[in-house]
Amino acid sequence: MTERVRGYAHRVDIAADADKVWRAITEPESLTRWCSPEAELQPRQGGLFRARVDRLTELEAHIDIFEKGRRLRLIYLPNPALPRAGSVLTDDLIVEAVPGGTVVRLLGSGVPGDAAWDTQYWRLRTSWLAALNRLKVLVEARRGAGAAGAAG
Repeated sequence: MTERVRGYAHRVDIAADADKVWRAITEPESLTRWCSPEAELQPRQGGLFRARVDRLTELEAHIDIFEKGRRLRLIYLPNPALPRAGSVLTDDLIVEAVPGGTVVRLLGSGVPGDAAWDTQYWRLRTSWLAALNRLKVLVEARRGAGAAGAAG
């Protein structure tokens, strides 16, 4: 019998160029502003992502897919602070240019469905939602600041 797993999906529409959004996702200074103050990212296939989900949990992931400007997939490494998982936890971040801006989608999967993972599931889900909203505010504020500077 296979273990029951669950996932989450988030979407944020950002009124900015996809290249600016991608840079905010992958550049260290921006990453620490929208994701986590101690977040680290080696933006390449085979690279590493590390971030604190909350005060209690730090996650580390291997980057198995890195398509510059478009997609970043994280495969989380086992964490002794979390319950044992018989599944592979992943987050897939997809950036898509659309008329008038950019759509960022985050698809999380592989979170065990048993009760021991309920708290961690909600931490992951809500932390990513808050982080993506901070990404939107950060990028759109920079866009506004750039436009104001150009007009002055």
